[in-house]
Amino acid sequence: MKIIQIHNWGFNIPNQRPILISGPCSAENEEQVMQSCLGAAKQGATILRAGIWKPRTRPDSFEGVGDIGLPWIKTAGKLTKLPVTIEVANTKHVELALKSGIDILWIGARTSVNPFMVQEIAEALRGVDIPLLIKNPVNPDLELWIGAIERLYKAGINKIAAIHRGFSVYKPKPYRNLPMWEIPIELRRRIPDIEIICDPSHICGKRAFLQDISQKALDLEFDGLMIESHINPDQALSDSAQQLTPDDLGILLKNLIRRKPVGDNPNFLANIEALRLDIDNIDSEVLELIAKRMEVVHEIGKYKKENGVTILQMNRWTEIFDSRVMKTIEAGLSKEFAHAFIQCIHNESIRKQTELMSSELSVNKT
Repeated sequence: MKIIQIHNWGFNIPNQRPILISGPCSAENEEQVMQSCLGAAKQGATILRAGIWKPRTRPDSFEGVGDIGLPWIKTAGKLTKLPVTIEVANTKHVELALKSGIDILWIGARTSVNPFMVQEIAEALRGVDIPLLIKNPVNPDLELWIGAIERLYKAGINKIAAIHRGFSVYKPKPYRNLPMWEIPIELRRRIPDIEIICDPSHICGKRAFLQDISQKALDLEFDGLMIESHINPDQALSDSAQQLTPDDLGILLKNLIRRKPVGDNPNFLANIEALRLDIDNIDSEVLELIAKRMEVVHEIGKYKKENGVTILQMNRWTEIFDSRVMKTIEAGLSKEFAHAFIQCIHNESIRKQTELMSSELSVNKT
């Protein structure tokens, strides 16, 4: 999959990081769009955004001004000489956006989760040379995200970037959507050429967290940020708590620390290579120990099989889980890691013993 990088999309976008996409969550009226977008441009926005159609959870919520807002965002782009982007969720949106000369389209999280909708948009865009930003699906499903990218790519779109806006879970804390950084990192590993823009606004849901999440994204080598800005956030008709004024956007950007992806100091390079070698050796030892543990698990499984004993004894599993989690936490590791690590090892132990038990069933059937 050969994807064209953002600075080669044909706009005046410099090859520097971070790319900044900013503007109001929703276009509300012409003056609000102009002031918000011009303010974002003044603070260094690379691409201007505004929501024209808003996929809201409840039907009585503000669902956007519709296509009357398209000229507003286009005018803002002309005044600032910046490309503009809006969200499209169906073929009608695509048709109106293309007719209005919108520069970049984005597919939202509530659309990317549905392969039928993505395919319809892909067909509507077949043969059209326009860049696309594809947000992660609302649920944490990497294959759906990749599938949406592949559908657009197979329709002939190769100016593609991904937007990480977090994932919806029941009652997430403290954020509106959990970042689950491992998912966009795995996306980058699977599609190395794709650029990823982090959307701290939708991850955080609150202004107070925006700085930290934006910094984390840059530290993880994300290519840019999509941050919602509004001339008067407290009066915004949608997502008021997560939007910044243009001035506050400028403060956030000023406080970001831009770290280098690769060091060039000879001492740094020598020291980090030595430390990485230590990690490689330790990883090998850890994997060897886990393999030895699984050999013992296999022997236990054989005894259970010979004596007609079930795979899982809940009391023993509870004892193991509690004691190992406690030891992991005492070693200075997080509770979340402890739970995931112990559970993962236990799942593999269950799998191996289940495989052993199943082999007996296969023999009996024959």
